[in-house]
Amino acid sequence: MAERLVVISDMWGTKKGLWITSYLGYLQQHYDIVFYDCQELANINLTIETEENLHKEFVNGGIDTAAAHLLKRESKPSHYLAFSTGGTVAYKAALMGLPIKSLYAISPTRIRLENSKPNCSIKLLFGSNDEFRPSKEWEEKIGLPMTLANGFGHELYSDEKIIKEVCQDLLAEVTKKEYQE
Repeated sequence: MAERLVVISDMWGTKKGLWITSYLGYLQQHYDIVFYDCQELANINLTIETEENLHKEFVNGGIDTAAAHLLKRESKPSHYLAFSTGGTVAYKAALMGLPIKSLYAISPTRIRLENSKPNCSIKLLFGSNDEFRPSKEWEEKIGLPMTLANGFGHELYSDEKIIKEVCQDLLAEVTKKEYQE
């Protein structure tokens, strides 16, 4: 039986997320995938959808709303792959008790404001040029190592090279388990 993988988009959801289909294409043969649009989880429906307006909506309660909705919708222990704001949503939901086996969060914007870590396996990936990544002090204080991709910025998750690396990482985990059983 395939492992369950919950995928959570960045703040743009499906509106600017053609890159997400690459992840799904690589992973769908080995995972039972559930996809969430971050905007839908947060109940965000803007007339004028600019980066500034979206960011404001998520910071002013949208992240908490999305985490609460995810917690209500997900009761099966699953693996999570989440991008930017979606990574922050999954991280917060895990702190609130979401049954989570592992979290692979790429550029989770606001986890740098958290003071604790969820009790699950966590991989954090940031671009070395990402101005929103946590500090080295945060990494040491929380005890959660970050992997840095040299030369990449915040939206590294949409780059084909990173997509392949992340998918290979996830597929190595699931195929390793399949062969151990």
